[in-house]
Amino acid sequence: MALTNAGRDLIAAAIIADTYTSYANANAHIGVGDSATAFAAGQTDLQAASNKLRRAMDATFPTRATNVLTFRSTFATGDANFAWQEWAVFNASSSGTMLNRKVESLGTKTSAQSWQITVDLTITAA
Repeated sequence: MALTNAGRDLIAAAIIADTYTSYANANAHIGVGDSATAFAAGQTDLQAASNKLRRAMDATFPTRATNVLTFRSTFATGDANFAWQEWAVFNASSSGTMLNRKVESLGTKTSAQSWQITVDLTITAA
């Protein structure tokens, strides 16, 4: 899964200690939506028109183990009850910077279910 342009720019800002909002527990969110629109680096939000929702990190997340960042959010029974076709990591509950976006069918969540989504981002050097 590729970074968005905004995610790339935020990482560059962090490297030179420019102003940015981190993806720490207090800020980080995972968003899900029902759009299957293809990924484009210039996107700044989930592509779903109305069926999209962000949830804050579970306690102790995100974590880092060497070069792997792990984000995890739980969506309760009343949350995001629609087909999950896209997901992304954000640094705010609304607006903010979308670090990445992935288009994939994860199934249809119903109000009888609580779902937990875990995102592992591996940082590598080419």
